[in-house]
Amino acid sequence: MNEPQVWTLIGVFAAGMFGMITIVSTMFVRVVRGEIGGLRGEIGGLRAEIKGDIAELRTEIRSLDRDVNALMKHTFGIDRD
Repeated sequence: MNEPQVWTLIGVFAAGMFGMITIVSTMFVRVVRGEIGGLRGEIGGLRAEIKGDIAELRTEIRSLDRDVNALMKHTFGIDRD
């Protein structure tokens, strides 16, 4: 353990390990950020799709309400407005 070459190899190995850890952690953080950004985009698209479906459902409910009112008026002579 007193040889300078041993200490040099230990230093090179330690520097290599720290460098590898730094590179891997940096890449991991970039991947996680990219995935979170993609997830946010998916959630935004899903939100828009749900809003469109709700608007379509409201239109169908209004149509059904209009039809029920017409049936009530025709069958019983009752105006529900």
